[in-house]
Amino acid sequence: MFRTRAFLATLLVASVLAGCSTGGSSGGSSAQATPAGNDGRCEASGADFTIGKLASPELLEQAKKASGSGMARILKPHDMITLEYRSERLNLNVDDKGVVTRVNCG
Repeated sequence: MFRTRAFLATLLVASVLAGCSTGGSSGGSSAQATPAGNDGRCEASGADFTIGKLASPELLEQAKKASGSGMARILKPHDMITLEYRSERLNLNVDDKGVVTRVNCG
């Protein structure tokens, strides 16, 4: 009886953790097709034009396309973020006013 309960509890925990590990991320990111030959890898210098501009979903999409990234997100000063490195993700870091201050990949 104890083994059955322990197995079911383990199975429940594993399924909950598997649900938490989906590929979603915050900040309005999207994973769409990227230019051929880039494999979706981010090239941050392509999105440098965003520095000093007010962040918006439209600007994020333009930056994503310009950098060849497979996904992108806007990071606000107090956002909680994951620390795993993803070579296909573009980050637009903004200040308290929503102005892009830094562009990087990861």
